[in-house]
Amino acid sequence: MTGLIRELLLLGIGDAPGRSETVTAYLEEAGYRVCSVTIHEIPERRPLGIVLDISPFSDDGWGILLELKKNLQTRDIPVLPLYLSEEGKVGGIFPVAGFFILPLDTEYLLEKLGLLGMTDETEMWDLQTLITSRKGEESVAKAMMAAGFDVENAYTGKEAVALASIGPFYMAFSLLMLPDMSAFELLDKFTHHPRTRNLPFFVLLKDELKEGEKKAISREIAHLVRKKELSKEEFLSALRRR
Repeated sequence: MTGLIRELLLLGIGDAPGRSETVTAYLEEAGYRVCSVTIHEIPERRPLGIVLDISPFSDDGWGILLELKKNLQTRDIPVLPLYLSEEGKVGGIFPVAGFFILPLDTEYLLEKLGLLGMTDETEMWDLQTLITSRKGEESVAKAMMAAGFDVENAYTGKEAVALASIGPFYMAFSLLMLPDMSAFELLDKFTHHPRTRNLPFFVLLKDELKEGEKKAISREIAHLVRKKELSKEEFLSALRRR
């Protein structure tokens, strides 16, 4: 009997020759079949997930992400964002638990959390959710409270780090861009702290991003990785945690 094919789709790389060679080699060594496709081909396939370049050198990675998460046929496919340098070196990966589009579809949020098994224990335990947003996200807070969670709000990344270091949170949500950092920098800070290292982390996206916003977010992530290059072992270790 043949084993199940573990297929990952690679998106956002663009046409630059050789940019995908390193990440493809890493993934294939881990036992995945990696295919580069267009976004329009995805509904015909059933991949385990999508690996998406969101660097400044990507082919509209942020636009692809929004299109994936706004499409009912593709929004449930897990997406692993990563930063590829212009030469294709893996500068960083960002293992978010999921993305949700604002304005929020609360029914879908609760359905998705239920499928992930994250609402099973709310009747037995007092579980807390951390929501980080510059103005607070009332729709997210109401949905989480309706599901039985206590909600704590943070309005900056620094405040979120401080709260997470002292409180036992069950999951966290963050707006993509905060007043002092991006959600990806906040996630990076969480992964370096024992208390929050494995905290499920969801990112909230506006339903439209202007070109200037896309470029600003990509530049912020480029600053975050600071020419870092992940070895194969570091990359696969982070992928397993995902």
